[in-house]
Amino acid sequence: MRLISASLLSVFILPIALAVPAAAKQCGNNSSGYNAWIQAFSQEAVRKGIRPATLNAAFSGASYSRKTISIDRGQKSFKLSLEQFMQKRGSNVIVAQGRKKKAGNPNLFAAIEARYGVPAGPLIAIWGMETAFGRYLGDQDIFSSLTTLAYDCRRSAFFEEHLYGALQLLQTGQLSRQAMRGAGHGEIGQMQFLPANYVKYGVDGDGNGKVDMIGSAADALASTANFLRAHGWKRGQGYQPGEPNFRAIEGWNAAGVYQKAIAIMAKQIDG
Repeated sequence: MRLISASLLSVFILPIALAVPAAAKQCGNNSSGYNAWIQAFSQEAVRKGIRPATLNAAFSGASYSRKTISIDRGQKSFKLSLEQFMQKRGSNVIVAQGRKKKAGNPNLFAAIEARYGVPAGPLIAIWGMETAFGRYLGDQDIFSSLTTLAYDCRRSAFFEEHLYGALQLLQTGQLSRQAMRGAGHGEIGQMQFLPANYVKYGVDGDGNGKVDMIGSAADALASTANFLRAHGWKRGQGYQPGEPNFRAIEGWNAAGVYQKAIAIMAKQIDG
């Protein structure tokens, strides 16, 4: 189901937002109320500083995504045993390729560790786990995914925060509308950052004056180190379960098997 066209959005978003009280957003568990939710959200977003042109650009190409709902409801791999999960995710391949990545980029990883205190292993393990080192970034429209999940009743507030993050990335020109494609929950780039985290933790790792976690592995890796530091990473401390820095890995992903797999692979990569 398509949304109201960009031309119509440009006509009514701002006048309605200013002329009448805001319509209350109503979440839903099917597509029937999606367009009404978009209109109510748009009124709210304008009042919060999102320009109508930004909303037009974001929502004219978006639609309710049943694929996103299916992905959200069907994350079966996180219910596997640790051994099964690591086998399914190809941990041996990640470790083997990860060691080569570390050996081939010693200056980059040394610079990141010097700045953030995070060694190469956890960063490389996450990189391999999330996108096979940047090879598979996802092909779903970010705004379709995020509007669907923000409208969905299951975790509306969480994904609405990330929808605003995506709108901010678009409004500031940090990412183009065409570039905003990714995974099923709206994750972007080589490390699969959710948009609000992209805004909050994104850093320039390659020194070119901008943050590009899609095209720049250095930016993606440095931003992940910045995220982990912000979530309690302590320089020089261990990161296996029960050690101080495992808590930062827990901040990256809530699934226990994911956390433990990252710690194991990271240790193998770091040697």
